[in-house]
Amino acid sequence: MATKPQKILETFDNPSCDRDYQIHMEIPEFTCLCPKTGQPDFATLILDYIPDKKCVELKSLKLYIWSYRDEGAFHEAVTNKILDDLVAAMKPRYLRLVARFYVRGGIFTNVAVDYRKKGWKPEPAITLQEFDYQSNFR
Repeated sequence: MATKPQKILETFDNPSCDRDYQIHMEIPEFTCLCPKTGQPDFATLILDYIPDKKCVELKSLKLYIWSYRDEGAFHEAVTNKILDDLVAAMKPRYLRLVARFYVRGGIFTNVAVDYRKKGWKPEPAITLQEFDYQSNFR
């Protein structure tokens, strides 16, 4: 049976609820349609989130992203809609979605949207000293 696109985002329990950690995903095959011309728009989605109790399941995310292929949507609207749906499904501590649309009419469009759970404050960042790359082969 063939898999079909769907608007359902499945989740699973966060295996490490006791700490903040970042999940980073790059989705280079996002497609939707221009609502004015009907021509395809292509984008790379960059998703970064800090889960709370739930994480998004990857196959359902793939099918969800695929569901936009035949839908007309402005870049700003579709980026905000995807963020809203991810937040509704996972209720993360923090989520950022960047949509990097490919050139259309000589213009690149990037849309970045953020969500922060009310009351959540990240731990202060720790900057570690960087060391030159060392190889086992000197």
